[in-house]
Amino acid sequence: MPELLAVRNLTVEFATEQGAAQVLDAISLAIGPGEVVGLVGESGCGKTTLARAILGILPGNARVRGGEIRFQGRDLLREPAATLSHTVRGRAITFIPQDPYSSFNPLFTVGTQIMELMKWKSPRLREEASGDGRGGELWPDLLRVYPRRRRRADRGAVLEILRAAQIPEPERALRRLPHEFSGGQRQRLMIAMALLPRPDLVIADEPTSALDVTIQAQVLRLLRQLVKERGVSVLFTTHDLGTAHEICDRIVVMYAGQEMEAAPTDRFFSRPLHPYTRRLLDSLPHPQREIRDIPGEVPTLIDPPSGCRFHPRCEYATSECPAVRPAEQTVEPDHRVRCYHPVGLA
Repeated sequence: MPELLAVRNLTVEFATEQGAAQVLDAISLAIGPGEVVGLVGESGCGKTTLARAILGILPGNARVRGGEIRFQGRDLLREPAATLSHTVRGRAITFIPQDPYSSFNPLFTVGTQIMELMKWKSPRLREEASGDGRGGELWPDLLRVYPRRRRRADRGAVLEILRAAQIPEPERALRRLPHEFSGGQRQRLMIAMALLPRPDLVIADEPTSALDVTIQAQVLRLLRQLVKERGVSVLFTTHDLGTAHEICDRIVVMYAGQEMEAAPTDRFFSRPLHPYTRRLLDSLPHPQREIRDIPGEVPTLIDPPSGCRFHPRCEYATSECPAVRPAEQTVEPDHRVRCYHPVGLA
């Protein structure tokens, strides 16, 4: 499968008072066109940091120590900040946040905020830029106007996607304030806003964790339906394996800043190979057995274990596991694992 996004050997550190936290350790993953990839792992494993690195919005104390993030063939880590802002972030790559309650300004109507987004990120803005006599260069933000013709077209696109997102009475919805919507409706609005610029990739950072369980299922079905209809790729971060099973085509599991295994969703759940993946799945509730925890504790990222970071908690660990991190090996097409002792292989 061709790669829309390819993260290769990405290493990110955070400066802290206690020392450098090695949050991402040479992590690699890829997403194909139209593919929904789940990035799963325990809280603090680096999922959100990876998402922020792709978007180019790492905090000020973060340092990229190596690797590359290739999107449509371009290394985003070496693109100028202005290029990322104008052509990638919010256009080609968009974001669905975790908390729908704090994502809107409470003082302005939903319509005002959505149309402000469209003023700067509308796909029709590219057509204006290519025909403005300046070789496709975008006008400086302070000088840019919102042409009446494009505004009407953008408003029509907004109403269309609000209907697709199952927002009742879209015209009236645009005149309402954020607090007049339920949590599920607000997350549907966030999904609609992420799709409005016609992106190639949407990063969804645990977008249902703040919602009730019954509403989660509805939002997940809607998100999968909308992205599949539009051929959009999704990087879906979550700590909930049930959620990943519901929406993802393929799953990548992380532990303490390292990726451990990547497999199609059915194989991930039916034939996990990495000991950590197996332990993670064993920790899920099951009617036929007791819940099994994972012995030990998640390591600190300021002085993490060497080699495979799971080795202090792994029952299969040998002397080579802490010596050198295992290389990625392809077991079957699209099923890869980083482990010296994959479980269940002959």
